Amino acid sequence: MKKIITILISFLVLAVIALTFAGDYFYNEAVKRGTATELHREDEAIPVMVDRENERLIEEATEWYENQTFETLTMTSYDDLLLEGHFLEQENSADKTVLLAHGFRNERENMADFVQFYYDQGFDVFIPDLRGHGESEGDYIGFGWHDRLDLKQWTEQLIEEKNSSSIFLHGVSMGAATVLMTSGEELPSQVNGIIADSGYTSAEDILTYQLEHLYNLPSFPIMQVTSGLTQARAGFGFTEASAVDQVAKNNVPLFIIHGEADELVPESMSHQLYDAASGDKTLWTVPEAGHVKAYTVATTEYQQRLTDFIEENIEE
Repeated sequence: MKKIITILISFLVLAVIALTFAGDYFYNEAVKRGTATELHREDEAIPVMVDRENERLIEEATEWYENQTFETLTMTSYDDLLLEGHFLEQENSADKTVLLAHGFRNERENMADFVQFYYDQGFDVFIPDLRGHGESEGDYIGFGWHDRLDLKQWTEQLIEEKNSSSIFLHGVSMGAATVLMTSGEELPSQVNGIIADSGYTSAEDILTYQLEHLYNLPSFPIMQVTSGLTQARAGFGFTEASAVDQVAKNNVPLFIIHGEADELVPESMSHQLYDAASGDKTLWTVPEAGHVKAYTVATTEYQQRLTDFIEENIEE
């Protein structure tokens, strides 16, 4: 009997060690700041079909972006991180601003495609590096949860320092989840609309999906162990980082966009977000568009739908 107990205890100890090792590995892949590459990156997604005219528009927008001179803005977050972003001001500013939020392990330059469009619509453009990315401080990736408070603070700073009287938040992938999580906060009245492209429902849902589809592993109990490590090291758990819960408290017009061929964030998540959201909301799914590729696949239509959404909700 003692031998059996000893074997069971040894097995249990080995299992705990193995799970701790696995949790630490996935924490480093998903949460720790750095350049881990196993998890699918937004910029690796390839659209199913790209029209040559759309390619030309994107190429011109990227070249235009590279020729602009940006002002660097900084902010100290609620937990004392120095965050940084680039601000492009109109020559004749109409005091309206778009805040562009990038995706997982990306940085502000990855939002270059959208800058010229918004600038041509008369917007000042602000692109922050989210915490744990680019030039912003932070040892971990927040999956939108702590970032939601950063974006709220950025909007307040834009109002105070740049006299922004109308603000739109536009995010892609993790940035989309971030702006959706931000929507559940008490935002300044100057925030007139939120655009979320390829957003996920929660950190737990997207990491569970990736664990099962990229590693072919069951999420239990690795996800729970990794979430516990994240709580201890970064101050949040995967379950609480929920865009679904946040949009249920929203009162800002939402425009939710998703590619129907998204290979990283299931299209079904956009429908869950739309169904859960309160307030005015619109859902547009784009055929044959992979992850964060709706703008590449349907550039002209995307721009027209953005224009319509802005005109319907902007406060002059």
